[in-house]
Amino acid sequence: MDLEKSIMSLADARGVSGDETNAAELALSMLKSYTDDCFIKNGNVIGRLGCKGSKPHILLDAHIDQIGFTVTHITDDGFLKIAGCGGIDRRLLLAQQVTVLGSKPLDGVICAIPPHLETDESKVPEMEDICVDVGLSKERAEEMISLGDKIVFSSRCEKLQGDRITGAALDDRCGVAAILRALELVNDKALQCELTVMFSTQEEVGERGAKIGAYDIEPDIAIAVDVSFALTVDDSELKCGKMGGGCMIGFSPVLDRELSQRLKAVAEKNSLPYQIEVMSGTTGTNADRFSVNKSGVKAVTLSIPLKYMHTPVEVISLSDVENTAQLIAAYIMEVVS
Repeated sequence: MDLEKSIMSLADARGVSGDETNAAELALSMLKSYTDDCFIKNGNVIGRLGCKGSKPHILLDAHIDQIGFTVTHITDDGFLKIAGCGGIDRRLLLAQQVTVLGSKPLDGVICAIPPHLETDESKVPEMEDICVDVGLSKERAEEMISLGDKIVFSSRCEKLQGDRITGAALDDRCGVAAILRALELVNDKALQCELTVMFSTQEEVGERGAKIGAYDIEPDIAIAVDVSFALTVDDSELKCGKMGGGCMIGFSPVLDRELSQRLKAVAEKNSLPYQIEVMSGTTGTNADRFSVNKSGVKAVTLSIPLKYMHTPVEVISLSDVENTAQLIAAYIMEVVS
């Protein structure tokens, strides 16, 4: 597996919350390298490995959706009014290039008043004040764009210096890649447990795919592989992980402390770098849904440090993805040994 290429391919696939088909089909094609028992159900990509019915039943999850926008109205001048899908930072929207996923992909730009004409440069626009210009009349726009169509940032993944990658949907396609890499690491092993992989939908709008997926799968243990905040120049070391410092193992009231400690011990035993991520309440990840599934599931988060979350220029380190995969694989092999 070419980890860098896989991450970039996944991150460049389009899959806004509620319309993840393109990204899901790509992830499914990659998953088929490790199991023939894989499919898409209710939007979620599901793969089954190991011995069915054996204990424990482990679920590996990463969400396949990305933030974006949806078209809410076409003005008389042909501009698109939009609403956010997921946590959108309105400060960075003006003058961004976007792609409208209409009857065919259309390039567009988010309108911006030139600074020479702006009377209040400190103002952050409300979402209802934001428009997308696709260069069409209303009549032509209505032929190619329907209300409810999704919009994504146009930026594609690029390599930075060292082992860094930047892109618009690394949250959480790098988590998908980490799980696929972990499967490669245990691919030639005889797994005596039941193992299910899920690349879930609609995490960015309330962990909806995780909820229905876990209800159907009924795991004993659920590992939510996601991203978390990496330290930048204006952040606090008390709130962020360090890029290149390894996987961030979650500790939270809603997570299973024994499982978190177990993963920490596995990392130390295998000389894998790791960091501790302490959360005082819920985690904001699919683990929140897993922990209360039916009568309860032992859940934990493994997070990949990521800079500039929910922007077109998210940044990760390849080593953190690889170390996350190594930790998952080592844990699986320890559980079944």
